[in-house]
Amino acid sequence: MKILVTRPEPGATATAERLRQMGFEPVLAPCLRIDPVAAKLPENPAAILLTSGHAADALPARYRAVPCFTVGDATAAKLRAAGFTAVESAAGDAGDLLLLVAGRRIDGLHLLAVGEGHGQDLARQLREHGIRLIRRKIYRTRPVRGLPAPVKTALAAGEIQKALFYSAETLRAFIRMKPPGTAGLEALALSPAIAAIAQGLPWRRIRVALAPNEADLLALLK
Repeated sequence: MKILVTRPEPGATATAERLRQMGFEPVLAPCLRIDPVAAKLPENPAAILLTSGHAADALPARYRAVPCFTVGDATAAKLRAAGFTAVESAAGDAGDLLLLVAGRRIDGLHLLAVGEGHGQDLARQLREHGIRLIRRKIYRTRPVRGLPAPVKTALAAGEIQKALFYSAETLRAFIRMKPPGTAGLEALALSPAIAAIAQGLPWRRIRVALAPNEADLLALLK
């Protein structure tokens, strides 16, 4: 079975390898490109908050002992692999991260490291909970111009059975490219919010992961 992987690199390659181990044939078509953004970061934040694994790549080594709180387990694992020693995952969405951080009540300035255009609502809610916070954009995402020609051909021919969508931004980029053959394709979404955006295209079926993590998303393939 061929599975379309739309998430940007380096996540696309990692997901492709997991799919191969499960016995599927991944078809890579990253819909976004991730570019780092130079940002003025605090020297010694009391805690660091991340809503995406893309932010983990841009954190300096001096932060490795700082308590880090992430939305999901994948980002937490990425930080630990990079040498960060105090990492805790909310194992959910931004609302779960808010509850986790508010419950820890760490004194001092918190750094919310996000992508361009992201995290405004979370920052406001954290401040409303009395948390000292600075929000910094440390990467930006850009949509790719179009799907690779072999991917478009495979979609039009009905050779791809399912597509994975990890973010709303990725799915919007995919929709803007007006891909062929989606009426015969099953869309697998990481969250209900992503699934709602999928209504912009015809699909054979739309399914949502039980929880917003890759393990539950890939479980939909079984």
